[in-house]
Amino acid sequence: MTDFIPRIAVVGRPNVGKSTLFNRLAGKPLAIVDDRPGVTRDRREAVGRLGDMDLRLIDTAGYDDEKKEGLEAEMRAQTEIAIKDADICLLLIDARAGIMPLDQTFAEVMRKAGKPVILLANKAEGRAGQSGLLDSYSLGLGEPVAISAAHGEGMSELYQAIVDAIGEQPHKSSKARPDSPPLRIAVIGRPNAGKSTLINCLIGEQRLITGPEAGITRDAIAVDWLWDGRRVRLHDTAGLRKKGKVSDRLERMSVADTLRAIKFSEVVLLLMDASHPLEKQDLQLADMAFSEGRAVAVAISKFDLVPDREAYLKEVREEFDRLLPQMSGAPLLPISALKNKGLDKIMPTLAILHRNWDAKVKTRDLNDWLHEMIERHPPPAVNGRRIKPRYLTQTKSRPPTFVLMCSRAADLPDSYKRYLINGLRTAFDLPGVPIRLIVKAGKNPYVDNEPGNERGGSGPGPKKR
Repeated sequence: MTDFIPRIAVVGRPNVGKSTLFNRLAGKPLAIVDDRPGVTRDRREAVGRLGDMDLRLIDTAGYDDEKKEGLEAEMRAQTEIAIKDADICLLLIDARAGIMPLDQTFAEVMRKAGKPVILLANKAEGRAGQSGLLDSYSLGLGEPVAISAAHGEGMSELYQAIVDAIGEQPHKSSKARPDSPPLRIAVIGRPNAGKSTLINCLIGEQRLITGPEAGITRDAIAVDWLWDGRRVRLHDTAGLRKKGKVSDRLERMSVADTLRAIKFSEVVLLLMDASHPLEKQDLQLADMAFSEGRAVAVAISKFDLVPDREAYLKEVREEFDRLLPQMSGAPLLPISALKNKGLDKIMPTLAILHRNWDAKVKTRDLNDWLHEMIERHPPPAVNGRRIKPRYLTQTKSRPPTFVLMCSRAADLPDSYKRYLINGLRTAFDLPGVPIRLIVKAGKNPYVDNEPGNERGGSGPGPKKR
């Protein structure tokens, strides 16, 4: 047994089930799957497993014609890169549809690539796939493996075919050593904001498909990158439109994929157009990521087109802090991806933001700060009774979460909570980081149901003797 983990490219014409097989081997629904052809555009990579075997998977687009230009040409280029990088190619055909002319084209591409090829006859369950399975011998790529990616049939035969193609026993997952987790960054924004272009400029290669059309990106594509010796995983996401405008099923799946990328990220970079900054959709996206507990930075693209840049940036900062006071102080990064301006400041800013998101504050410092805040501005009296904050501690990070113990916790006004949260952000230098403040009341052993305690309610006081 060796530490070799094979790179597996899943290729074939459109709508033969490549993304379904990719999801099956990855063990989770990473790629969007739909009945219509051409859903996958960018190549997507993931770590997968087949039995006890580790795999590095590459999902590819199925292109239609080599003579086409534009988006189809870029999709073809991405597929060709995947074939070049792969150790083994899994060529899928639809056993129920039989051999098509484009299957012959892909078979010729495989022969020219000179890579080990495993021919898979997908959708081969039942009698309907038998004729296509027999026809696949005509491709001249050896004996086909009958599978059903949707139902998981034929996976043991695929396992053995991979072992035979490699010529050695691949790396087993039981011996895998976990790597240090990467910094996960989700790049979000409205459609056609330039998210894919920005990621391509950051990593220095044409990794993602770009173009003037809106909505090119459908899947949330994860791109692994090494920045300053540190592992980074950039998630390129589909542009999010207003909820009322999303009616197509495929777009709804893209939106769900983007929301999933935000949920599993650590830092979110919101991309806004300098010509139309702080539109309602931008504000909703920022607030959504912040409410999810993610640290947020804002990149203002096409900044090279702004005439009076200093005055513009000052105005945007004031408007941003006014419209999103909960995110006051979040980094604003003026950039121009096409002219490579301001890109060098993005990763250092996001690294600092991630460090603050993971910050831990000593309990003694918190309580010294709390006493100063109370002396400066005591909590207001409610119904003639004072509220007494007693103790503050941090219970977790990512994002920083604090618990305040005080009397009559249920009566503490939201305005005073915001006063404390803003004070925490300023005193401990946590701009752009969501802060959770949980207010609790200590239990009174002499009162079963004191107003404002953790149980809630307002029962009678202690009985007189």
